[in-house]
Amino acid sequence: MSNKPEITISSLDAKRLFKLIEALPTKKMVGISELEEELARANIVEPIEMPPTIVTMNSTVKFTVESSRDEFLMTLVYPKDVDLKGDKISILAPVGSALLGLCQGDEIEWPKPGGGLIKITINEIFYQPERAGNFSL
Repeated sequence: MSNKPEITISSLDAKRLFKLIEALPTKKMVGISELEEELARANIVEPIEMPPTIVTMNSTVKFTVESSRDEFLMTLVYPKDVDLKGDKISILAPVGSALLGLCQGDEIEWPKPGGGLIKITINEIFYQPERAGNFSL
């Protein structure tokens, strides 16, 4: 895999994500080790210090899947917040884990569940809780 871009995660998101991972019935679920690796390599900042162009939990982000050139507008959420509308992506989904902590304009290659890599590019962050002054989401 190519070099991964630097990522930044809020201390609140990191705390909640570690708690989520610990609560999972098995750590052998697809993508859990990748999420743990991302958390381990992340720059952790206080929510009030979060740069406004970083994808955080509950951010709404437009991104492109490079192989298909398909563009998506989705909100990155915890598994309990996924609904049937299809406009939310779980942090436990491979693309969800890949989005976390990236900056607008960043690209990343991420392992797909069936093998191979998916490359995504962050186009725009439409909403970020920290930028909106919501430090408790």
